[in-house]
Amino acid sequence: MSNHANNDNLVKSGFAVLVGRSNVGKSTLLNTLVGTKIAAVTAKAQTTRHIIHGVVNDERGQIVFVDTPGVLKEKQSSLTPKLLQRVKEALQGIDCVIYVVDPTREIGDEERFTLSLVRGIKIPKILVINKIDSPDKKYIDDYRFLMEDENFDQLIESSALRARHIKPLKDAVFNVLPEIPEQELPYPKTQLTNINDKFWIAEIIREKLFTVLRQEVPYSATVEVEEIKKHNGKLVIRAKIITSSDRYKKMIIGRGAQKIKEIGQIARKELEQAVDKNIFLDLKVVTNSSWEDLA
Repeated sequence: MSNHANNDNLVKSGFAVLVGRSNVGKSTLLNTLVGTKIAAVTAKAQTTRHIIHGVVNDERGQIVFVDTPGVLKEKQSSLTPKLLQRVKEALQGIDCVIYVVDPTREIGDEERFTLSLVRGIKIPKILVINKIDSPDKKYIDDYRFLMEDENFDQLIESSALRARHIKPLKDAVFNVLPEIPEQELPYPKTQLTNINDKFWIAEIIREKLFTVLRQEVPYSATVEVEEIKKHNGKLVIRAKIITSSDRYKKMIIGRGAQKIKEIGQIARKELEQAVDKNIFLDLKVVTNSSWEDLA
């Protein structure tokens, strides 16, 4: 750090990666930490497919929280190894690991495998037991033991959904981050994420697709936003839902186009609230058997 000695304006800054099994609440935690919705959140495993950054600034400096796909061993599809590789890549060149667990679920092979991904990493590691507001947290003591068993530096019990104990988590991360000159911050202070508008809108639509279809089309679709433009005081968004077969296409459209209408309506409502503009959302469904290459 000696080369920074003459720079009076040093701030804390670095990358903190969120790691954990699917459905432990990493994306909800990211959104709560940043204070706005960046990542799609559903009850489905592996909703997160990309590495998403959420940027938090305060007087101490800047944390870049990195959301990663959930580690899922049972579900074998051509997407699973790709998502696991993204997790491994996200663990390179970071300053802090935030390992998120769900006390309503038993520690099993999947949790042990996920722990093995971070075990050898020689940087500060914070164990976050999420969902402490749940009445069904019967495995919480098992996860508390991980603090000693796995050599975590700190334990924080929180609720991402209720925004409980979020400040202590931010404080813990800032405490372990290095100091850098303020002009070298990873992101401008006005930027909250690494994803662009098209990606964010696609994520919202995909979240609503999962919500409406529940178990029917779990892993067989993605969303691509083709156009965003202003027209007659409205924001016009044209997007396509890409699925792997005509069978899924029929499910997504639904009888009398009911499902696609419902997806469009709830996506449009959330987007309008977020951007405070009237939106015309044009959704179409197309089939592409190799869509997972695009995901």
